[in-house]
Parts: sequence; structure tokens; C-alpha cells
Amino acid sequence: MRAIEALAPGGPDVLRLVEVPDPEPGPGDVLVRVAAAGVNFIDTYRRSGLYPMPFPHVVGSEGSGVVVAVGPDVTDVAVGDRVAWSSAPGSYAELVVVAAQDTLPVPDDVDDATAAALPLQGMTAHYLVTSTFPVTPGQDVLVHAGAGGVGLLLTQLAVARGARVLTTVGTPEKEELSRAAGASDVIRYTELADLATDLPARVRELTGGAGVHTVFDGVGRSTFEASLASLRPRGGLALFGGASGPVPPVDPQRLNSGGSLYLTRPTLAHYTATREELLWRAGELFTAVAAGGLDVRVGAAYPLAEAADAHRALEGRATTGKVLLLP
Repeated sequence: MRAIEALAPGGPDVLRLVEVPDPEPGPGDVLVRVAAAGVNFIDTYRRSGLYPMPFPHVVGSEGSGVVVAVGPDVTDVAVGDRVAWSSAPGSYAELVVVAAQDTLPVPDDVDDATAAALPLQGMTAHYLVTSTFPVTPGQDVLVHAGAGGVGLLLTQLAVARGARVLTTVGTPEKEELSRAAGASDVIRYTELADLATDLPARVRELTGGAGVHTVFDGVGRSTFEASLASLRPRGGLALFGGASGPVPPVDPQRLNSGGSLYLTRPTLAHYTATREELLWRAGELFTAVAAGGLDVRVGAAYPLAEAADAHRALEGRATTGKVLLLP
């Protein structure tokens, strides 16, 4: 089969289209023919060596497709089933082995591209607003990268739960997308002289001086200081990613001086630790999509061979919504 390997730690140029043997499902696994693979920042962290990985390795962990074989001990997934997944190493390929317990059944009225776009970013947005800092009616929340894949979904889910959502974006086009997702106020960080001071000042201006109840920050290093300073007393910062780089060590005393703030660094695996929780989160998302209550934007879809270009676009903040690879 064809697959994309990262040959060594480095930039997008280390990605190569290669021919490798077809994988075989082991006990508890299924083999899936990939219809679409999701491109995510975690793929770039693993490719670059920021997250330790063996090299070479086939990149990717998310996608959708059709089951073509099942391994021993698999009873609840069958050949021909349409499934999606968020945690199957080697998903930038024509075939991938997925643990049966990690598969998500895809409803008939959800297409392959949407199914591949939802698992990681959708369930991330879902756990943030339902479990990490549950969003309630009347709250003010700030979402960074409001036109990104998680940002657009986060905004819609938070608005549906009764919140007023403020977002940050970089361009007028991204502002338009963010507002269409339900953002009440959109701040273009490119127009701020000093992000660390000007953004909190703008947030407080928009919230009557109070600050927001919650900040959902997937950007990291460049936004962290502004995120903390934008919170009201006893507010919470969920730092769920590091698109601009990792945040330096933080003195916990800063949370005290900021107003008894909460800071967490969550990850999806801890919020889908059981099969029941995984299916609950995915089921709510697929149901919302099928009912027309959640719009999933696929901003770009690249042929498998152009994975390096997809990584360049993602890291260069040239994308909106979800980026996919199509084997």
C-alpha cells in the first residue's frame, strides 16, 4: 500500500510517499481502507520530534473509512462497516489497523470527509465545553484561533450551551468564518501592537471590565500571557494545544495573583478513557451534524502524496476548518 512516512525528525520535507506492506489486524483489531485522513497539529509535533517517536514512522492518527477485515476476538465491528477514529497510528495511508474499541460507527447520513474531520477536533471541543470547564448560559468565553478546526466547533458548541463567545483570528476572511459560527465579537490579533497587553484590554472592554469566565487556548506560547490576563477572578484557562510552541514553566503563585484562577492542560485520551465515554462524545457530535445543528468545515483536502504541503499550510496558519488527506 501507499503511505506517508516521516523519515527523520524535522520539517515537512522529511515526509515521503512510500510503498509498504499491507498491515494485518491482530486480536481486537480491524483493518480499514482509509477514505480520508485527518491532519492535526499533533502530527506535526510527532514529525518534528517534539513528541518522541520512532523513525521512520507512518504519520497520522485520525480518519474514516470502511472495514475490510477483522482480527480475532472482534465481535461488535464487521466487514463493510463505516467507521471513524482518532487514535490509530499510521493513518496517512491507504490501509490502517484500528483497535476495534477505538472505532466510531458513522451514521449513513454523515459523509466520509465529515466523519474524518470530527473525531479529534470535534471530541476535543466537546470535552472542553462539557467536562473541562462546563459552559453554562450567560458565560463569556474566549476561543483562540476561532476559524481553525477546533475553534469553529468550539464556538458552535459553546453558543449552543448559551455562552457569549469572543474569538481571536488573523484575517478578515477568518473573522467572517468565526462570526458565521456564532462568535459575538472577533478580535484580529494582527491589529494589536502588543498581544500580551492589548488583547486582555480589549477583552475587558467587551466584558464591562470583568474578563471572561473561560479561555480555550490551543495556540500556546504566543497567547498564554494574554489568556491568563483575560480571565475574571476564579476563571479557568484550558490550554489544550501548542500551535505556536510550548508554554514555559509557570509559577503557580500567578494563579493566585490573577484572582484564584484555574489552569489545566487536558488531552483527549483522558476524556475518552472508556468505550462508553468515547461513544457518548462521538454520538452527540454525529447526531448534531445529522440534525443540521453543527457545521463541520473542511477547509482543504490534499491528495495523500501532498502531505508535506498540508503540514506547511497548517503550521503556516494558512488553513481554516479541517485539513484532510485523500488516499
